[in-house]
Amino acid sequence: MGLPLLLIAAITLAASFAPLAVHLSPLLVAAPTCTAAVARTRYTVAMALTASAAVVLVDWHDGLLRSPLLPVHIGALLAVSASVIAARALHDRDLRELTQVRTVSEAAQRVLLRPLPRRLGSLRVASAYRAATAHAQVGGDLYAAARTGRATRILIGDVRGRGLPALEDASALLGAFREAAHQHETLPELAAALERSVRRHLDEMAELAPDSAERFITALLAELPDGEETVRIVSCGHPPPLVNRRGPVTALRVARPAPPLGLAGSTAEEFPLATFAFAPGDTLLLYTDGLIEARDATGSFYPVLERAAAWAWQCPHGLLQDISKDLKSYAGRHLDDDLAMVAVHFPARPSHVPTAIAGPAPEATA
Repeated sequence: MGLPLLLIAAITLAASFAPLAVHLSPLLVAAPTCTAAVARTRYTVAMALTASAAVVLVDWHDGLLRSPLLPVHIGALLAVSASVIAARALHDRDLRELTQVRTVSEAAQRVLLRPLPRRLGSLRVASAYRAATAHAQVGGDLYAAARTGRATRILIGDVRGRGLPALEDASALLGAFREAAHQHETLPELAAALERSVRRHLDEMAELAPDSAERFITALLAELPDGEETVRIVSCGHPPPLVNRRGPVTALRVARPAPPLGLAGSTAEEFPLATFAFAPGDTLLLYTDGLIEARDATGSFYPVLERAAAWAWQCPHGLLQDISKDLKSYAGRHLDDDLAMVAVHFPARPSHVPTAIAGPAPEATA
């Protein structure tokens, strides 16, 4: 608001020193125009009225009160002010609608992608999500975790496609996982249950979405049992997770991955289980293909394994922050695909436990 008022004051002051033949009052239209660019509608209206009063003052100084130029000057200022006020009102309406949409989107994210707790059993956990669509908080990528008895189970997945259909498929899989994760003893049994749930969902959507037969979800299930230095994995066409064992970062590639959910079999035998070492001090990174398919300005894919050595693997939250910063510097602010990541760290056990030093026994007293 300071700049428009300064313009009005400067033009009015300049008019008092200008020759009478030079009329500066038409310049006052700049005040409401500048106001509309930075302030809400009511402030633009107030500035238009203030500028109109200044027009009368300047034209009075120029001896134009009885001249036909005065109504022309005021009419021109009011016409321009009406246009910028209308444009500002439309902008304010769009801004309110965008705010409402973002509020709903944030609420949907909290419902669908609940923030993972910092600890699951003895594991330290962090999660991150970045939507490719501007102003979106959720998309077709997903993650979830559950404590089941004496194990931690984690799901990460990527729905084929974007928009509302992808959101519907992601919601269906997340709901199925949160229910089934506690009901099945083995990971292949859980994967088969999720496949059946996804199939039912797609069948129900067949009448509303003709492309439902072509929709699927790549997914990866990981199970980290308490008291064991292993991680069990069932991959359904999903990129392999990365593990750091205080040394070179390696990919945990499953020898026989199952097809994506929606295209796989319905029995546990059709979901091969792979087991890998996961010892204290190790960190596991699960991600969607938004990470490995990010491109730089030349079109080259993001070299995950080459850049992984520089990341802070011992802190899950620091790890995801390092990846996000590195990815932004490599591919820029815009991603062509959604990105979800989950980092799991197995804290190292203390190397020794301090023992109390025994002192001399107290003397007996009579």
